[in-house]
Amino acid sequence: MTVPAEVAVVVLIVLVLIALLWPATLAATRATRLHRLNVRVDLSRTSLVAALDRRAVVARAIAASASDPAFAGRLTSAAIAAEDALPGERELAENHLATVLAQSDPADRPAALTAELADAQARISIARRFYNDSVRDARTLGSRRMVRWLRLGGHAPLPDYFEISERVSQD
Repeated sequence: MTVPAEVAVVVLIVLVLIALLWPATLAATRATRLHRLNVRVDLSRTSLVAALDRRAVVARAIAASASDPAFAGRLTSAAIAAEDALPGERELAENHLATVLAQSDPADRPAALTAELADAQARISIARRFYNDSVRDARTLGSRRMVRWLRLGGHAPLPDYFEISERVSQD
């Protein structure tokens, strides 16, 4: 039994269409996924910055209640430097603030500020974890061959992780 020429042509056209549409569909879905991941990175970065800013506010409040003026000055300047740091310098400034905060004695400050600081530290830890998970997912998808070759992510660089020490003051 032979296949009519018309049926063979239709089958060939369908196969060619599938061969062309499959990579296009795959590229479109990966581009959409990458966009959603980048939005997730941006939102989690905003949340992380808000948590870091909250800790800086608590640090300034601790400095205002400190009995040692030299320590209060160091803590205030570390908090201001952390808030005003450029994105690439924020990790270093936050590590410095954490170091200065670790030097404070919880017995010398009001219990409410100790609780606020603990809450701020916990929120930073959670926000940093969410941010770094988002970055990992975006970097994983962004490093795939199809995404790189077709430039589905545009010319934007892959996001970077946010690594700070998780010092906790003696609460």
